[in-house]
Amino acid sequence: MRTFSDLIDEAAAADVSGWDFAWLDGRATEERPPWGYSRLIAARLTHVASALDIDTGGGEIIAEVRHLPPRMVVTEGWPPNVDRARGLLTPRGVIVVPVEQGQPFPFPDACFELVTSRHPVNPHWREIARVLADDGTYLAQHVGPASAYELIEWFRGPLPRVDLDRDPRREVAAAAAAGLQIVNVKTARCRMEFFDIGAVVYILRKCVWWVPDFTVERYRDALKRLDARIRKHGAFVAHSTRTLFEASRLPR
Repeated sequence: MRTFSDLIDEAAAADVSGWDFAWLDGRATEERPPWGYSRLIAARLTHVASALDIDTGGGEIIAEVRHLPPRMVVTEGWPPNVDRARGLLTPRGVIVVPVEQGQPFPFPDACFELVTSRHPVNPHWREIARVLADDGTYLAQHVGPASAYELIEWFRGPLPRVDLDRDPRREVAAAAAAGLQIVNVKTARCRMEFFDIGAVVYILRKCVWWVPDFTVERYRDALKRLDARIRKHGAFVAHSTRTLFEASRLPR
């Protein structure tokens, strides 16, 4: 294995814009939930005339869908991702709309048959319900509670085991209060493996909410200890949690 310095320097210089994790190929793995979210939304998108994808990142998930509806719109709040999404999706006729987190959607009421999101930052339930047409569907894969805590706690120390904002029961209640009828909720716990310290640096730079004050210099000692552990055991193991969330819009 390459030296500690070589690995972290490479990862610190890598481009982390967008929501493409190809840089980690061969360096980290994450087990996928059994429901196959990309396949699910690809199938649903072929049967609607209008759809909205929230927190689309760099547009990678929607870009993989072969057949898009006549009116396809995506939102994203981080400017580098907005630019990346436009490059990927605008040539296919997709409308890319910048929307800051927590702000209302700039769309009329009841204007989308389907709303999707892979890993929404914080679902804006009332806005989701507002823009869905009657009997429209919200289909999303959420990050669940205590996701990747083994890795996060390596740097931040012990944390509460349940992140209430990600608790599916709390999300169900919030969605119902906004006027959505819950159709299906499934959860999965998925194994993650990091095979070198560069993969850890990369993921912490990309998922900035995991360790909000992360820099290589600030956490160099913790990184060195983790590097030694990976070299000894071959990988660092953590677990992600995911929730498949499907709801329909009750008639107004």
